[in-house]
Amino acid sequence: MSEKPLRIAVLVGPTASGKTAVALALAARFGLPIEVIGCDALQVYRRLEAGTAKPSAAERTTVPHHLIDVAEPTEPMTAGRYAELAIAAIAQVHARGNWPLLVGGTGLYLRTLVRGLAEIPPVPKDLRDALAAEFATRGPNALHAELAAVDPAYAASVPAQNRQRVLRALEVFRATGKTFSQWHQEHASQPDRFACWTALLDPPRDAHDARLTARARAMAAPLLQEVRLLLDEGLSPEAPAMQALGYREAVAVVRGELEPPAFTEALVRTHRQYAKRQRTWFATQQRIDRRLIQAELTEVLELAADLRLWFAS
Repeated sequence: MSEKPLRIAVLVGPTASGKTAVALALAARFGLPIEVIGCDALQVYRRLEAGTAKPSAAERTTVPHHLIDVAEPTEPMTAGRYAELAIAAIAQVHARGNWPLLVGGTGLYLRTLVRGLAEIPPVPKDLRDALAAEFATRGPNALHAELAAVDPAYAASVPAQNRQRVLRALEVFRATGKTFSQWHQEHASQPDRFACWTALLDPPRDAHDARLTARARAMAAPLLQEVRLLLDEGLSPEAPAMQALGYREAVAVVRGELEPPAFTEALVRTHRQYAKRQRTWFATQQRIDRRLIQAELTEVLELAADLRLWFAS
C-alpha cells in the first residue's frame, strides 16, 4: 500500500487581503506550531523589497518563513523550480513535527506544487529564440492576442506584459500543437502530491479596493527609487524580476516611457487587475475549505480550530 501524502494547509487570497497578519496570529496568538511556506512569485526574489510586501524581519523571527529571498533578480523562477524548493521545505517542516502553512497568492505555484507539472516535451532553442524576437518586434499585445486565439482560458489568466508566461505558452503550442490548457487537462488524472486544506481570505470588494489603492500609492516612490538603484547597479531591465508586477512599470519611468504621476495610477490599475485575476483563479481553480471575510478574531479562531483538526486527523 502506498504511503499517504503529507498534509499541508494553505492560506490564499488576493494581494493586500491581510494573509501575513492572519498567519502571524495563528502562530503568535493561538500557539499553532506552523511554519510559513511562501507562495508568492515576487517574494522569492532577493533585493526586491518595495513592491513585494514581504513579511518584516521581526515577523520572520516570530514565525519561521521559507521560500522568501531564495533567488537573485537575474534568475527565472519557474513554477517547477518553486515546487522543488517547496517540496523540500515541506518535508523539513514535517520532520520537525511542525505544520507547513503555505501563504500567498500565486495560484500557478500552488497548483504546480500540489498537482505537479504536465510532461511537456522540450522546445527547440531556435523556436524559443524566434518567439523572443517576435515579442521584441511585434510587441506583447500582438503575441497575447495570438495566445488568446488558440488558448483563451490560459490567456485570460496571464497579462500581456508577462513576457515569460506568454512566450512559454506560445512556444509549447507551436512546438507540440497542443495548448497549455490541453496539457494541463491531460495531466489532471494524476494523483496529488499533498493532501491540501485551503482557506481563502475574501474581504469585501469596496474595503479591499481601498486598501489595495492605498498600498499601491504608498509604494510608488520607494519602488521607483529601488528600481533606479537596481538598474544603476547594473541589473538589466530585461531581468526576470524586472518583469514583475509594478517593476516593469517602474522600468518604463526610468526609460522615459512613463511619467511619474502616470506611474502611480498605473500601479493602482495593475494591482486591481492582478487582484481580480487572483479572485478568478481561486474561484475556478482551487477548492476552498473555509472562507474568511473580515479576518476578525472569531474567524481566525475558527481557522485555528480547523487547522488543529486537519493536522491531527
